[in-house]
Amino acid sequence: MKRIFDFIVSLLALLILSPVIGVTALLILTKIGSPVIFKQERPGLKNEPFYVIKFRSMTDERDAHGELLPDNVRLTSFGEMIRKFSLDELPQLLNVLKGEMSFVGPRPLLMEYLPLYNQRQSRRHKVRPGITGWAQVNGRNAISWEEKFELDVWYVENWSFWLDIKILFMTVLKVFKSEGISQDGQATMTKFSGELASTSEDDKQ
Repeated sequence: MKRIFDFIVSLLALLILSPVIGVTALLILTKIGSPVIFKQERPGLKNEPFYVIKFRSMTDERDAHGELLPDNVRLTSFGEMIRKFSLDELPQLLNVLKGEMSFVGPRPLLMEYLPLYNQRQSRRHKVRPGITGWAQVNGRNAISWEEKFELDVWYVENWSFWLDIKILFMTVLKVFKSEGISQDGQATMTKFSGELASTSEDDKQ
């Protein structure tokens, strides 16, 4: 049922939202530049890698040594706007259509995090990653890594079709309220550096 729902709704959403997707792509090209799409390898169901697709919201500005500047420097006001309304997530409808992602599930994080998870945290990969999830509607980037992973695992252990519907409705409300977009002092959220290091994340803020 979940996969059928994902396929049908993502196909309809791509058709209905194609004008919004097209205008957003054109504005990104004008205000941020090429490329319009950001692709990055992420772990999916059972840790299988895939390329997540998003609209680009940051510039490619680099320092004198050729290193990318911090996220909060490269994130433009236009980039903040498309993140505020989650427009940067729209290309992920293609990931859902292809079966690499679901509408609801734990967010796909970086490949480099895989060896850092403890046994419980790794359970988040027993389902397809999602565009939104239980952690996103309960704090998003404003909560700690521990809280986020615990919410992800709770979702895996308590999944139901009606829970997905509830999360989707909650997501719409969160988008309009623009809550939890970033962690204090960060463009999004600090990197996860492992179970022990992440326990002191609040001390760094």
